Amino acid sequence: MSVLAARRSKLLLIVMAITLLGGAQLLGGFASAAPNPPGNNGTIKVDDVPFDDAPNNEPHVGCIFQVDFYGFDEGDLFADVTFESHPPTGPVRVLLTDEVFIGEDDNAGGGSEAGLDASETYTLDFTGIEPHPNQGFHVKLTINADGSQGADTKHKVFWVTGCVPGTTTTTTTTTTLPPTSTSTTTTIPPTTTIPTTTSESTTTTHASSTSGATTSTSESTTSTTYETTTSTSS
Repeated sequence: MSVLAARRSKLLLIVMAITLLGGAQLLGGFASAAPNPPGNNGTIKVDDVPFDDAPNNEPHVGCIFQVDFYGFDEGDLFADVTFESHPPTGPVRVLLTDEVFIGEDDNAGGGSEAGLDASETYTLDFTGIEPHPNQGFHVKLTINADGSQGADTKHKVFWVTGCVPGTTTTTTTTTTLPPTSTSTTTTIPPTTTIPTTTSESTTTTHASSTSGATTSTSESTTSTTYETTTSTSS
């Protein structure tokens, strides 16, 4: 074999090696861009105002905040969301529960902005919980995601400030009844008036010298009746 032919063969081998290496890198790039197998995929981030789609977690948020879901699998999948008060603020109790649809698309994009599956806005009720004097309310977020193989739980712990703890209000209802009216009827018997009768009787005798006749006059008087009787005899 001539020297020229040997050089050409060597050059051809080099070109083929470069081609094969480039193809392998290209295939590796395609493989890395493909979605991960279904399983415990996805991540969550806590977002403060102003809200955005950037996958950054903010451990201190205001009273109104968002939870962002990234890189979850595609399908009829939901995430159960639970917020609890967490030490050092307490007492420990459930503040809010929710259910969020996370299966809109596959897990391509992972935890990047391209992999955003859902965003939900929340305001928590801290009634009866004493906040930390500087940090506010300490909150634990727990996510249980459908479609996971094995452990399906994800956690986030963060602080919420700017919320005034509510107070328990007791409402007392007073019913005022109208005064009772008592009617008493007193019957007074009619006054009985007993009439007083005065009787006067007067008899006058006149003697007539001429006829020898005697005349008698009798009068009877009552408080309501007056009678005069004249009797003449001859």
